[in-house]
Amino acid sequence: MTPLTTTHGLAIASLALMVLGGTAPPAAAQQDRKVTIRFAAQVGDKQFACGASYDGIGATGSRVTPSDFRFYVSNVQLVDAAGKAVPLKLDQDGRWQHANVALLDFENHTGPCLTGTDETRDIVVGTVPGGDYRGLRFTLGVPFDLNHADSTIAPSPLNLTSLFWNWQAGYKFLRIDLATSARPQDIRPGDMPRFGDRAGSNRLGFAIHLGSTQCAAEGGNKAPSACANPNRPTIEFASFDPARNVVIADLKSVLEGVDVDTNQADSPAGCMSTPTDGDCNPLMRNFGLTFAGTGGSQKFFRVGP
Repeated sequence: MTPLTTTHGLAIASLALMVLGGTAPPAAAQQDRKVTIRFAAQVGDKQFACGASYDGIGATGSRVTPSDFRFYVSNVQLVDAAGKAVPLKLDQDGRWQHANVALLDFENHTGPCLTGTDETRDIVVGTVPGGDYRGLRFTLGVPFDLNHADSTIAPSPLNLTSLFWNWQAGYKFLRIDLATSARPQDIRPGDMPRFGDRAGSNRLGFAIHLGSTQCAAEGGNKAPSACANPNRPTIEFASFDPARNVVIADLKSVLEGVDVDTNQADSPAGCMSTPTDGDCNPLMRNFGLTFAGTGGSQKFFRVGP
């Protein structure tokens, strides 16, 4: 029998140590890993449901009945132990996810939820290279390069006209409508108020439509070159485990300090991201955005078990 050389012996010993110690070979460590990020819609400690009412909301402690709860997220990333953000490559399912954008939809078109769809969606699914991930980062909104297009010919989920303003402003990154104690709703299918119809928008009760504003373009049918107010907050959690944690979107927290029962005169219902609309104060800051020259910290999302 030929004796083992020192080199051979070291190689075998190293392999044995990897097997016994549970350390995967470098090639295996780089294999893609499927990841599912779970989301949940809540109003305080209660789960959101179409037709349910919730008390103690906003500055007036109003009783509210939501009729829509949908939002887009993009640029989803996992953050590794060294602080490096690694993009989650989204599954291109032809329905809920396109490019780096995903739609989360918690309404089911029942009760007062007349503007939505029957289907719901509470997950974002994709792959990342193998690694030790500790945190999560994502953007609330649609990226600029996809935001200003024709929604009638866009791929799903960017083809929902109920989540679109117009060519220049682009998409409603988030849509939450609610009837409140002092602002009832009168929503009729097929008769939704047009963009800019302030009187008609009052039928929405208190609306929260987040999107970009003051987008400059050469003409009405031209895509803008930039928006003065992009309104895309970046959300980051230093500690997040997709296997154990869920991202909670909390309507009660984002409406903290907001008067949902009174609407500023000569303005659209609720807050539609207009920088001169007092109804957006402090709501926009609760999304983590700057409004009226003052920055804020986001209160909409939190991590739950």
